[in-house]
Amino acid sequence: MTSASPGIEPAGRPTISSSSAAKRVLLAKPRGYCAGVDRAVVAVEKALELYGPPVYVRKEIVHNRHVVDTLRERGVIFVDETSEVPEGALVVFSAHGVSPAVHEEAAERNLRTIDATCPLVTKVHKEVNRFAKDDYDILLIGHEGHEEVEGTAGEAPDKVQLVDQAEDVAKVAVRDPSKVIWLSQTTLSVDETMERVDQLRERFPQLSDPPSDDICYATTNRQVAVKAMAAECDLVLVVGSTNSSNSKRLVEVALKAGARASYLIDFATEVDESWLDGVSTVGVTSGASVPDVLVMDLLTWLAERGYGQVDEVTTANEKIAFALPQELRKAAKADSGRS
Repeated sequence: MTSASPGIEPAGRPTISSSSAAKRVLLAKPRGYCAGVDRAVVAVEKALELYGPPVYVRKEIVHNRHVVDTLRERGVIFVDETSEVPEGALVVFSAHGVSPAVHEEAAERNLRTIDATCPLVTKVHKEVNRFAKDDYDILLIGHEGHEEVEGTAGEAPDKVQLVDQAEDVAKVAVRDPSKVIWLSQTTLSVDETMERVDQLRERFPQLSDPPSDDICYATTNRQVAVKAMAAECDLVLVVGSTNSSNSKRLVEVALKAGARASYLIDFATEVDESWLDGVSTVGVTSGASVPDVLVMDLLTWLAERGYGQVDEVTTANEKIAFALPQELRKAAKADSGRS
């Protein structure tokens, strides 16, 4: 079994109850909010508290319908582009990160900005800058059109080539095969990413690895927890939105690890009751941008249908937390000094 990420306390070997109950739920842990998502959502809530509505957010702060709808009700205005924000207004950049061009446009339009980019995404941005300065060709493994990929590639668009599907490997052209490095989107499936790396290495035997893992600890840990229980499950339900890369990967991981069926849902009400036909064990997990209240709603829904026994499958205990963006820390300090 894959080990937990650095900085995470291993939970020992996961134990799965062999209860004779006809119906049960295996609940994955870790699941739900990661430190980067928590930081981004709290950043928007803090901005509302300090400055009042409206607070503009470029793109979705995190990829979750419930979170976005709840913040919209509180006065957050989500926009696709910085150009939609009124001059001089406050805009928050999402957890997925933005390119230098977006920062420049915000400065030109005199916008006040709060950068809620996940620190683990920022790490990949810095890696792009470092290797671009050293004149490497950078092969970025990720999903075309994803906001994180757009922001990361935007750090050095002339040096970065996106590798999404297997067929993209053949299209890569490099200047010097001895100066090629791969980096990745933080929310990918570990197995899928390494498959792509192996394909790239067949073409470029001198391909360099990132200085540290790019796939974030939370993505890895949620996949490890699902792998630990999937073979025991007739059905795995993943709570998460369809535009959430790490949530969609959990469905794929569950199926590859032996679950008989797996579906992605935003809310308990989206479960098709026919999915439960002949099912004795239901696995439940959630993506890294999902508040746990949605998982609790699903457990209640399942309990009403006879799946009242819940056994938690723990593969790691996450202790990581990130400080709020410095713009908010300074503003909060100034505000407390006035009060």
